[in-house]
Amino acid sequence: MCLDYNQLSGEIPSEIGLTNLTYLSLSDNQFTGEIPPEIGELMNLTYLSLYGNELIGEIPSEIEQLTNLTYLYLDNNQLTGEIPSGIGNLTYLRWCYLNNNQLTGEIPLGVGNLTNLDELWLNINQLSGKIPESICDLDLNFGGVNNWGDEYFNIEENQLCPPYPSCIEDFVVGNQDTTNCD
Repeated sequence: MCLDYNQLSGEIPSEIGLTNLTYLSLSDNQFTGEIPPEIGELMNLTYLSLYGNELIGEIPSEIEQLTNLTYLYLDNNQLTGEIPSGIGNLTYLRWCYLNNNQLTGEIPLGVGNLTNLDELWLNINQLSGKIPESICDLDLNFGGVNNWGDEYFNIEENQLCPPYPSCIEDFVVGNQDTTNCD
């Protein structure tokens, strides 16, 4: 179901009820409120795009139940809190865009389990601490750009502390606010 660019507003209903849904895109609307935890009931989803809304609150931990997910776009909202630790369960994930939110805390260790990732964008958040070495387990083109000129991997504009993992230390870590680093 694709309902992008329709100026839809209000909250995303918790009773989506389409359990066999494989594609859900509600991007570039005016949705507000939180992502309902019932999103985890859509076990057949392979594509979830909620970018470009006015969503707030945390990414529900139930998202880790979407083990068939290959594309996750939650960027350009006002999401807060930590990246769910169970995100590493989404082993089919190819593109993960969590950028341009207000996410805090550390990058979960389980991110290294996402070995099918082609693109990972965590930039423009408030992520802090050290980047886990497990990020080097990803088969990403660190420092490379895709056909649209966008980077495959972007962690710029956070509060991530050096030393950085060896796989990315020579590539663009970008501007990091390290004032709270040891």
